[in-house]
Amino acid sequence: MDVFLQNLLGFWHSTGIYGLTPGHMIMIVIGSVFIYLGISKNYEPLLLVPIGFGIIVGNIPITPGMQLGVYDTGVVADGANKAYGEGNIFLNNNASVFSYFYYAVRNGIFPPLIFFGIGALTDFSTMLSNPKLILLGGAAQFGIFFTLVGALALGFTPQEAGSIGIIGGADGPTSIFLTSNLAPHLIGPVAIAAYSYMALVPVLQPPVMNLLTTKKERLIRMKPSRSVPKRERILFPIIVFLVCAIIVPGSLVLVGMLMFGNLLKESGVTERLAETARNAVLDTCTALLGISVGASTAAHVFLKPESIMIFALGAVSFIIATASGVIFAKFMNLFLKEGEKINPLIGAAGVSAVPDSARVVQHEGHKADKNNHLLMHAMAPNVAGVIGSAIAAGFLWSVLMM
Repeated sequence: MDVFLQNLLGFWHSTGIYGLTPGHMIMIVIGSVFIYLGISKNYEPLLLVPIGFGIIVGNIPITPGMQLGVYDTGVVADGANKAYGEGNIFLNNNASVFSYFYYAVRNGIFPPLIFFGIGALTDFSTMLSNPKLILLGGAAQFGIFFTLVGALALGFTPQEAGSIGIIGGADGPTSIFLTSNLAPHLIGPVAIAAYSYMALVPVLQPPVMNLLTTKKERLIRMKPSRSVPKRERILFPIIVFLVCAIIVPGSLVLVGMLMFGNLLKESGVTERLAETARNAVLDTCTALLGISVGASTAAHVFLKPESIMIFALGAVSFIIATASGVIFAKFMNLFLKEGEKINPLIGAAGVSAVPDSARVVQHEGHKADKNNHLLMHAMAPNVAGVIGSAIAAGFLWSVLMM
């Protein structure tokens, strides 16, 4: 009888219920909210559903000694067991399956592959047809550097501040890539914040856009885009990569993979590769990155004051990025002739949440004038923002890596 009771007690101690804490319950609720927003509200479901489920997975209490979570690496670094980010780390046969997935996050493997797929999916024609709109994609990156200064003022290290500031680019893979190189211990909160604000683009951007524009400005109609010849579309990814990599070598990986994917798409002779990149590679990496990042938000790692500060700074960064794009579009209009003016709403698409921010621009423009179609115009600063955020990340990496 005593043996039976001991076994029963041992089983009880091994259950997740026994180890469940208020922190775990809070995180499970947060994960459930992410799933709800993705399914019911259709807020970036391809991102929020995997991340939300991953948050739930990462907050199931695990029996000590069982290798199940993302931090159960079974690694030996410098002769002692250490966590990710504390030295030269190698996975061994005792590592959990989730730790292998997270290894690809922690070491910046998934983000370049996602950029590869995005490149094969992206049409840069609208940007090439009206090159001045590239400036709007650059202007929106101001939020990154403004927030970097704010993070430094709050006591974060320069490397941590750079990782937090990049959230303003509204580009999850870029945020993860930079953070994995500068402040890997912040990957969880930075990634969750970045993807949260990407999903909340339809909620956060319209108030800023309407506050900074007048009814007259929202009614501006822009000229139709010109047709871009195939040769120009093929040369574009090659030239952009060369220029960016030479000026900002830190951007080589992200911009390189983005432009490689785009070259496969535009060349016309590698359609099978382009199709694989924009479907199988992109979808697989997005799903695995989402659940891995979510699973890294264990309560004891995520529920800290610095996580709240990161979320607050991320919101500031995103709002300032949106405002910067709109304001710069208004500034450009001071120098443009009548009939060539830019609808300032499209400046908000300078953040690289593709294509959601462009859709928000279309929606807000449609509310002002049902016959005004801004989507294709907004895609120009939108895709320029993708390049801009990758360059900004490369610049910050180059400057802050020491």
